[in-house]
Amino acid sequence: MNNHTLKFKNMNCYECAGKIKNELLKLSYISKVDIDVLTQNLNLEFKDTLNINQKLQEIMKLCIQIEPDMSFNTSNHLNESKNKINSLEVISFSIGIILFIISFFIKESELSQATHQTLIFKFYVCFASYLLIGFNILKKAVMNIKRGIIFDENALMMIATIGALIIGEFQEAVAVMIFSRVGEFIQDRAINKSRSSISSLMDIRPDTANLETNDSIKIVDPSKVKIGDIIVVKPGEKIPLDGEIIQGISQLDTKALTGEFLTKEVTIGDKVISGCINITSLIKIKVESEFKNSTVSRILNLVENANSKKSNTENFITKFSKIYTPTVIIIAFIISTIPPIILGYNTLSEWIYRALIFLVISCPCALVISIPLSFFSGIGVASKNGILIKASNHLEALNNLSTIVFDKTGTLTEGKFFITKVIPKNCEIDELIKYSVMAESFSNHPIAKSIIDYYNKPIDKLKIYKFEEIPGYGISICIDNDIIISGNKKMMDKFNINVDFIDESGTKVYVAKNNTYLGCILISDKIKQNSSKTIFELKKMNINNLAMLTGDNNKTAQAIADTLKITKVYSELLPDQKVKYVEELLSNKPPKSTLAFIGDGINDAPSLAMADIGISMGSIGSDAAIEASDIVLIDDDPYKIVKAIKIAKQTRTIAMQNIVLSLTVKILVIILGALGLSSMWTAILSDVGISLIVILNSVRILKNEI
Repeated sequence: MNNHTLKFKNMNCYECAGKIKNELLKLSYISKVDIDVLTQNLNLEFKDTLNINQKLQEIMKLCIQIEPDMSFNTSNHLNESKNKINSLEVISFSIGIILFIISFFIKESELSQATHQTLIFKFYVCFASYLLIGFNILKKAVMNIKRGIIFDENALMMIATIGALIIGEFQEAVAVMIFSRVGEFIQDRAINKSRSSISSLMDIRPDTANLETNDSIKIVDPSKVKIGDIIVVKPGEKIPLDGEIIQGISQLDTKALTGEFLTKEVTIGDKVISGCINITSLIKIKVESEFKNSTVSRILNLVENANSKKSNTENFITKFSKIYTPTVIIIAFIISTIPPIILGYNTLSEWIYRALIFLVISCPCALVISIPLSFFSGIGVASKNGILIKASNHLEALNNLSTIVFDKTGTLTEGKFFITKVIPKNCEIDELIKYSVMAESFSNHPIAKSIIDYYNKPIDKLKIYKFEEIPGYGISICIDNDIIISGNKKMMDKFNINVDFIDESGTKVYVAKNNTYLGCILISDKIKQNSSKTIFELKKMNINNLAMLTGDNNKTAQAIADTLKITKVYSELLPDQKVKYVEELLSNKPPKSTLAFIGDGINDAPSLAMADIGISMGSIGSDAAIEASDIVLIDDDPYKIVKAIKIAKQTRTIAMQNIVLSLTVKILVIILGALGLSSMWTAILSDVGISLIVILNSVRILKNEI
């Protein structure tokens, strides 16, 4: 399989996107198509890699045949695409408006012959105006009919306006075309403005990088910088690539990534990620990843592709719109034919007019545009707050949360361990620490790091052999023919080593030499600042089924759970046992509700994947975490979970408001039309007006405080 993405402009119509998708799927070399109007991405999956460029040209040509205003560009990041204003269209539209105004000054005479000639003249003036203004709509409708696409919004407008011309409502036919075109223009501008507003939330892509060469600084595109190159970042500039500081001390503004106003101090040896702004001093960075794999690229790719998986609401609207237009045309036909048969053919013209009102007001644009825009806006706001939601369906699923499962270490606690007490038994304190350090020296576990930092002396690793780490238990090594074991109680039990009972809170690391117990090291972890606030807010939202999973001992786990007021605690778990408990909680959750698992993304991939919603924290640099997660929190603040749920609820509220408002207005105008109390003018103005209102309502969340 070969995937390719084309960026397009000047196409904001969802129904048109659906037509393009259906036509492209008919091509023999295409296996999958996804077209996203909001991000303006046409994602293609080819069956083979032969003649890709030629195939892309064919695809672009076909798209433009279906949607003549559509154009393509090579931009590879989210941006604003401005519709080009065609000067010929402006001229023809202006002349059409002038002719439309003139038609109001053409008065019928009292004489029958003169009246007939005046009507013919008035018809010609209005018809010329109609063609000049509505040519694009008529052209699209005819082209689609030729391809077998009979029912779409262009067909609605064409049938409605031609019907109006036939029954002598010349000016109303032109008015419908005028307001339809004006509405289309304003909607395009509103959508582009919304797209620009959402894009500006994630304005983190650096345009250039200062590459250090042998004798100078060269300004280059970030994509040209290689791993190992040295880049210079001046105060006020964005960090363009991920890497390690090799010179300088400065403050970084991470607000664009995390949504937080706090600055972060960095110095030599610190890892920095792209997208942050350097504030105080010049720093030099050794690049550790190419731009395509940088934090900025990962974030932008996640945001751009977030609309690829639709929410249930969006899927419903998409399916609804497919049967909606044909149904509307059939109902309009019934309205125009059945009542005259029953009431008499002298009412035919009146019922045709009412059917035309029904056609005009029934255009589904307001619904089809506003619902995806609501979810896209929600995802954009979440991104601004350091919450990367990979798809609309995950954002919607947050509304149905009933159960949240937390991994303890690194999620609710800092994950930064420190030794609180050393309890030797058959050796001195220094000897106990030394043996534990030797055992832990090859481990990447945070507990191992805390013991090594506490020892703070050189370690002769050459003496160590037969290193074995048993996940969830501990480590065994050999030194000078001695077997050293360091780990938890289960590790000691595994080797039949008796240990002292220690009734103190904290993670216990037991140490043994040649199956002789040497003592215990007590290690503590600090609860994160916002953990209590997070649990409190979740309970306020009626999410009361909260559980905590940990490999830590029961006493320590229970102490943390009691502090945070979490009732369900599962302790002393191996990594595979966590999956088992997540599965159990999934089976016991209420119907139609969702379960979220929240972890640090390091060892939690199976649990993240199993949960309805997998949320990883501080894991934007981890491929495994991003792959397994549905939502990625850029930093380690658990309160971002509360923010994500609030954004989801606001998004759903706005989407429901749009649905109710659109349907209410349309049903009201339809009823008035059926009673003969509204006109085509009312119908088209209502349709255009409601479309603009729901578009503006959809992006309202961008200005809300979360």
